Amino acid sequence: MGGAHSREDLELIDSDDEEQQSEGEECFQDAEEKIQRSAERGGPKTPASVDDVEAKLKALKLKYASASTPNLKNAVKLYVHVGGNTPKAKWVTSEKLTSYCFRKTCRMEVDDEEEDVEEEDEDEEREDSWWVLRVGEKIRVKVSAEMQLKTFGRERRVDFVARGVWAMKFFNEEDYRVFVAKYTDCMFENTYGYEATEQNRVKVYGKDFIGWAKPEAADDSVWEDAEDGLLKSPGSATPVRVNQDLREEFEEAAHGGIQSLALGALENSFLVGDSGVQVVKNYSYGIQGKGVYVSFDGGSYRGGSSVPRSTPRKALLMKAETNMLLMSPMKEGKPHTTGLQQFDIEAGKVVTEWKFEKDGTDITMKDIANDSKGAQLDPSGSTFLGLDDNRLCRWDMRDRKGMVQDLASANTPILNWNQGHQFSRGTNFQCFASTGDGSIVVGSLDGKIRLYSINSMRQAKTAFPGLGSPITHVDVTYDGKWILGTTDTYLILICTMFTDKDGKTKTGFAGRMGNRISAPRLLKLTPLDSHLAGTNNKFCNAQFSWVTENGKQERHLVATVGKFSVIWNFQQVKDGSHECYLNQEGLKSCYCYKIVLKDDSIVDSRFMHDKFAVTDSPEAPLVIATPLKVSSFSISSRR
Repeated sequence: MGGAHSREDLELIDSDDEEQQSEGEECFQDAEEKIQRSAERGGPKTPASVDDVEAKLKALKLKYASASTPNLKNAVKLYVHVGGNTPKAKWVTSEKLTSYCFRKTCRMEVDDEEEDVEEEDEDEEREDSWWVLRVGEKIRVKVSAEMQLKTFGRERRVDFVARGVWAMKFFNEEDYRVFVAKYTDCMFENTYGYEATEQNRVKVYGKDFIGWAKPEAADDSVWEDAEDGLLKSPGSATPVRVNQDLREEFEEAAHGGIQSLALGALENSFLVGDSGVQVVKNYSYGIQGKGVYVSFDGGSYRGGSSVPRSTPRKALLMKAETNMLLMSPMKEGKPHTTGLQQFDIEAGKVVTEWKFEKDGTDITMKDIANDSKGAQLDPSGSTFLGLDDNRLCRWDMRDRKGMVQDLASANTPILNWNQGHQFSRGTNFQCFASTGDGSIVVGSLDGKIRLYSINSMRQAKTAFPGLGSPITHVDVTYDGKWILGTTDTYLILICTMFTDKDGKTKTGFAGRMGNRISAPRLLKLTPLDSHLAGTNNKFCNAQFSWVTENGKQERHLVATVGKFSVIWNFQQVKDGSHECYLNQEGLKSCYCYKIVLKDDSIVDSRFMHDKFAVTDSPEAPLVIATPLKVSSFSISSRR
């Protein structure tokens, strides 16, 4: 595990250097042999040092780089990475001299090498066309985020994924910058369907967010002001443990296939499986099984409800973590459902099945969330948030008069629509999360991220534009100052802080940010790690570490990618002077992370509550669940 960007740098350079060094050593040996034979024949008696130098220089046959770029348009040197994740992995030269081009085509048949240029030129006029990058005869790939292209300004080099991991090295600075600029324009057009002009950038991002299109022009002062925030966070009173960097404490088998994690901030956490819930104990070094397993069928609720009873895909703790709301999809592959089950953990059974209804009509929900970051700890909590494609609301398990419903007499109790809004136009909501004070952030299919205050769900206070990829998961810090959005190929970190016209610092949940908006930062895998993550290499469920107290700051970010659990240091991501950001083009992207590799695809990765962090550790333990096992890792301050 570890940040892979420095390893990539060295491998590409070393591959060439070793070849040149090997040739040089052979030449030196040849030179020494010639000197020896010359001395034996009694050659002219010039000073030995001069003879030595002259003979060696001649024998070396030094090859100086040409002062001019090769006489080939868009010339590059192409490398390919071989060996995967083995000790023999390395970069090797694929083409010492080749060329690239960007072509517009309506077909994406990468293996079709017989398509001629004239056919592609005709395709340029078609509306369904897109830009493709071709490199020699070996690479043809659609310009998209899936390429995971990474730039290295100092080396005049770009790495990317195209059925393998490739690197292109340019012969001069100008060629490198021309490629990056053209790639950026092609990416914009492929993503949004508009030519990459200034006018179209304003059309896509809005004039208030032009810094997202031109990061160099954005005000990054808010990032700089935040860099010291983590150092001011109060310590934990949990007893001290042995100091390690990132250590697996233990791994144990789970009872049945794990579908989701429901981490508790109190005594227990819960592994939600196909047929029941496994109860585990919370410790300062992770979670460990108690040997208690509660089946969903044991003491099952006998009401005549039509609420789906398939495998739960979402579990939400409530009422001081004594109850759990279970959400099961109506159809495989679709998150929507018409209701949910309330599972009493202490009683070990489903006590009721709730139905979603508004104005006498059955409706669906695709996601649920707690009212706020710490709401699951409230023993009297009776409300929770709901989300559907075009709905954002708050449900109440009490009736309209605020009375607890008589569950025994009700056939299928109906949840009370307490607050919310049903949007008429397609918002295509995908996911949401709440802050410590109950403000709400919502991610959408078009990539937009909207911020709603605690007072209104009708109109967003702030709406951040999308970068072209759907937001599949979203999280927010307890104080509402930072948002973390998940897409398939990258994470987006947004700062919501701004200074209003009166000089007061606010968040985008409390006021309209106007044009006082900083550019976001992206968190990505290197092309090599993205390729090694496997075919299912999509980011999932990126989250901040977990705090539920004012004055404390989240310290890490974690996301799942196939068999990888990927961890970023929050403070390092904020640091604009960090080495990751040097000589980058476009939005700043952070590639410094740790990777935990598991043998099976990871279901979820989450940090335990901050109260379980020991005094010599910057973070509470990390819990990683695969379908059949759960592991706990401790992180210390030692680097």
